[in-house]
Amino acid sequence: MRKLLLLLFFTFSLFADVKSLDIKAFETMRKEGVPVIDIRTEPEWRQTGLVPQSSPVTFFQPDGSYNLQGFLEKLKALGITKETPFVLVCRTAHRTHMLGQFLSQKLGYKKVYELAGGIMNWKAHGKPVAPYHP
Repeated sequence: MRKLLLLLFFTFSLFADVKSLDIKAFETMRKEGVPVIDIRTEPEWRQTGLVPQSSPVTFFQPDGSYNLQGFLEKLKALGITKETPFVLVCRTAHRTHMLGQFLSQKLGYKKVYELAGGIMNWKAHGKPVAPYHP
């Protein structure tokens, strides 16, 4: 199953609907209240902190596994539907790009965005981070 989902991620990369946001566009959407979902792992959140007001919701585990249904339930609990705009954040945007493509192409989410360059780009621009608190 895991290999099938990864194959789908790469297959859909040819037809990407996830939209990449530069820092300025990301800040605008954030200020407008668009939810920001940080899909990294807890050790990563502890190491670098989080974009303020983002929601930490792990997708890929350190071993590469994931729980798609659990992730989707957490999105739903945050009020995110297939029509709701939201922004995904990871370390460098590699994981958000794969996940965003899958969510939009395979599952029908219509307004999936990612922060270009991830949290590392955010920090490189001197933007604030919030400490992770479980």
